[in-house]
Amino acid sequence: MRIDGRKPDELRKISIKPDFILYPEGSVLIEMGNTKVLCNVTIEETVPNWMQSQGIKGGWITSEYSMLPRSTHNRTPRERILSGGRSNEIRRIIGRSLRAAVDLDFLGPRTCIVDCDVLQADGGTRTASITGGYVALNIALRNNLETKAITEKLINTNIAAVSVGLVGGVHMLDLCYQEDVAADVDLNVVMNSSGEFVEVQGTGEKGAFSRQNLDTMLNLAYKGIGQIIELQNQILAVHHIL
Repeated sequence: MRIDGRKPDELRKISIKPDFILYPEGSVLIEMGNTKVLCNVTIEETVPNWMQSQGIKGGWITSEYSMLPRSTHNRTPRERILSGGRSNEIRRIIGRSLRAAVDLDFLGPRTCIVDCDVLQADGGTRTASITGGYVALNIALRNNLETKAITEKLINTNIAAVSVGLVGGVHMLDLCYQEDVAADVDLNVVMNSSGEFVEVQGTGEKGAFSRQNLDTMLNLAYKGIGQIIELQNQILAVHHIL
């Protein structure tokens, strides 16, 4: 049994609450265990300057990521002008992952900004941001369908993410913070609803790891992401999006 009583291949309890904030085009609060992330989506009727200057057609999806000062055990200084290297890395993977869900040509000259703010961190903040960000983005875009501005062809696939790791010789799914800091190997895996990989970030924290260990962890991620996508679709169906 793990620190929180789960089996090695068991996800933490996941909750996704749509329309958590009134004003954004799409908003959800996602909770994965004790990790809580607020995901808000803004749709702007313009594209970044670099797209305009290069004459690139279609739209764009980008993200911002930050952690509130007391989202962790000790106070994290509030990011003011320039975000740190870790935050930049995470916002980029969120943006890349969510762009894989959408046909940017059909999006047209619009920019979707996905703001992911960590209210409480207990491991897996980037994976929760991606999973919740997809639901918030889906709500934002499909709500806009009522204006006939966007076609049904826009959203191609679900996108979800989860962490996996090798901790004390045991392969584990969806690591909490204590497991993450003790892990020999730590992977963050992003997949679509066809079971294809969008991104895999992996590190041998204490040395090299074998192909067999990698395959086992990817299989765990495949199983977990399948369950997460089922939950995403349930939430969207209840929300009358699917």
